[in-house]
Amino acid sequence: MPTVELTTENFEQTVLGDGIVVVDFWADWCGPCKMFAPVFETSADANPDVVHGKVDTEAQQGLAAALEIQAIPTLMVFRDGIGLFRQAGALPAPALAELVEQARALDMDAVRAEVAQQQASGQPE
Repeated sequence: MPTVELTTENFEQTVLGDGIVVVDFWADWCGPCKMFAPVFETSADANPDVVHGKVDTEAQQGLAAALEIQAIPTLMVFRDGIGLFRQAGALPAPALAELVEQARALDMDAVRAEVAQQQASGQPE
């Protein structure tokens, strides 16, 4: 599956939907972003059931600011609308593949229960 360009208009709808969404925050001037791009594209091709979205931080400055993106590339993973992972820096292909597999293997009922418990106790997610 090809990557999807994410913008202010479609970001929330995309990441809050069902399934796994991997998001790459990047910019054209960023060398590590350019080195990571083929790894991200390969993951998209290898995992057609996973949405791979890209946010151009130059074109989507408001979105990047709202999500407090301070370094690029930054990678985020969501499943069923819940943020599971966030890390600045490019990942090697095996690490990205493992991250996708970990997201697939999660018991989302347990994750939702944990999130609900944290929200009830006032702890940050």
